[in-house]
Amino acid sequence: MALYNFKRIQPIPAANDFLDIVLSKTQRKTPTVIHKNYKIGRIRQFYMRKVKFTQDSFDEKLNAIIEDFPKLDDIHPFYSDLMNVLYDKDHYKLALGQINMARHLIDQVAKEYIRLLKFGDSLYRCKQLKKAALGRMATIMKRQKDSLAYLEQVRQHLGRLPSIDPNTRTLLICGYPNVGKSSFMNKITRADVDVQPYAFTTKSLFVGHMDYKYLRWQVIDTPGILDRSLEQMNTIEMQSVTALAHLRACILFFMDLSEQCGYSVTEQITLYQNVKPLFVNKPTFIVINKIDAKRPEDIPLEEQAMLKEISEKDDVQIVQLSCHTDEGLMDVRNLACDKLLADRVDFKLRGSKINDVINKIHLAEPVARDDIPRPPHIPESAKNRPRFDINDPKRPKLERDLEAEGGGPGVYSVDLKKKYELGKVDWKYDIIPEVMNGKNVADFIDPDIEEKLDALEREEERLEAKGNYDSEENMIDSEEEEMNKVAEAIREKKKLIIQAHRASKMMKNRPIMPRTAIKRVSRISIDEMEEKLGKLGLDTNVIRARSRTRKRIRSESVGDEIVRDSLSVTRNASTSRDPSSSKLNIKQKKESEKQKKLAQRKPNLHAKVGESDRSIKSKKPKHLYSSKSSIGKRDWR
Repeated sequence: MALYNFKRIQPIPAANDFLDIVLSKTQRKTPTVIHKNYKIGRIRQFYMRKVKFTQDSFDEKLNAIIEDFPKLDDIHPFYSDLMNVLYDKDHYKLALGQINMARHLIDQVAKEYIRLLKFGDSLYRCKQLKKAALGRMATIMKRQKDSLAYLEQVRQHLGRLPSIDPNTRTLLICGYPNVGKSSFMNKITRADVDVQPYAFTTKSLFVGHMDYKYLRWQVIDTPGILDRSLEQMNTIEMQSVTALAHLRACILFFMDLSEQCGYSVTEQITLYQNVKPLFVNKPTFIVINKIDAKRPEDIPLEEQAMLKEISEKDDVQIVQLSCHTDEGLMDVRNLACDKLLADRVDFKLRGSKINDVINKIHLAEPVARDDIPRPPHIPESAKNRPRFDINDPKRPKLERDLEAEGGGPGVYSVDLKKKYELGKVDWKYDIIPEVMNGKNVADFIDPDIEEKLDALEREEERLEAKGNYDSEENMIDSEEEEMNKVAEAIREKKKLIIQAHRASKMMKNRPIMPRTAIKRVSRISIDEMEEKLGKLGLDTNVIRARSRTRKRIRSESVGDEIVRDSLSVTRNASTSRDPSSSKLNIKQKKESEKQKKLAQRKPNLHAKVGESDRSIKSKKPKHLYSSKSSIGKRDWR
């Protein structure tokens, strides 16, 4: 049923409601006000947008209806025939065809009126064209009133249909009315079908589910069938015939030998013979129900012979049960399920898909190397090994006995090394119990390593006594000495670079004192020095002479005058009133004003002073609230 989820079909409104939905959506989703300063091109676009939006809304709704409803040619034949029985295939296709035709007519109307609106020369004419377009669309939809009502009834009934999977494991119950079909289904499934002592209590297909051998099964209870031709059968009976014809299931044909159903045994056998063509290539059982009232042995011999002939001729198994006493109930269910499973496996083996799967399956069969028989062998020690009683004190200790002696669970620590099978028993508890090639890793250490270490130590002592390590000059050669000098020079150069960088950094970040402060500090310091030197009896004129700044002579200041003169000439040239330069300045000023206005245009559109303006001038602008107030609300502010 995962393929056919009819409950997802959206409800279909009536024709008038359909129009209200689409037209109100057009009014809500499109602009509604034309101002007096609008140009004719904008007015045309305004009304063309209305017509186009209405057409799109109709298209969306009608396409959803056409896509949601199942196409009879694309679904399973069971559902196709069932819908034909319930709703009449011709009426169903005609209704969907009319909806599709209405969609095409609406598209054509919209196309024509949009072409006319492109040449509308006034507001009034554009408005009348829009009004005519929407009116014709509404007229087309009103004509589909009957089709929409019919499809809504079909949708409701499709949603109430049972969820039947045509391809899963299915038991199909059929037979005359009132022979116990619904009672059997209630017993073996979780369904709750109404059971009454009169015919045609079940008027449609009912589905129940059960579990057998860890698989999910569905059981379908069909309405009763009467022994008459297909042309005379009503809709209730045709549902059963449709299920029998299209569902690959196990057929359980119920019979009531006690004739409490109101039909004789002969009539029931005749019905089986008439519907037997529907059972071709399907596992079939004749289920004798109500054996608590009458068993097959109690019926007349002629009827017994007819049942026996059916069983032998058609290879149909006859089973018995009683829904009242539950006798044979589970046996019939298990027998039917096993027969259906075997039939499904056999059907898949006969299909073409088995060739794709069988190539992937390989059964390995070892080739015999000789003709010597090798039967299974059990050692005598294993055969004669005594079985110890758990309460025997002489039996070998088990791990749980050791656990109890060691303090119990949580205290006892299992010795995981006691069952190690190594080359030597002593290797089990080595510090490094890792094994490589049958040996511990510790076994790979050189056994003469102590003697070699002693020999090295004696050689060092001999060299020290000889004096090889007394002076460092002997240990450093000329090449190494040259390398050390170069390295030392590099280190010194690196230090100088670092110091220069730090000094420049300090000079760059030093605080600068004002000139007045510098003069005041220098003057104070010189006065103090003169006073102190005077007290000591020394001449202070020398200090005053040295502190005076030496004036530059005329010859030294010639370069400065040349630079000063060049600067003055440049300044005079830049400030001269050249007509061309003044025009250029005016042009640049106009260009800057133009760029300024362009930059301000975007904020002006939002009535903003600038980029930083976040104010909202009007919380409720009139053009968004006027003529659209809700019920009982007229104050747009």
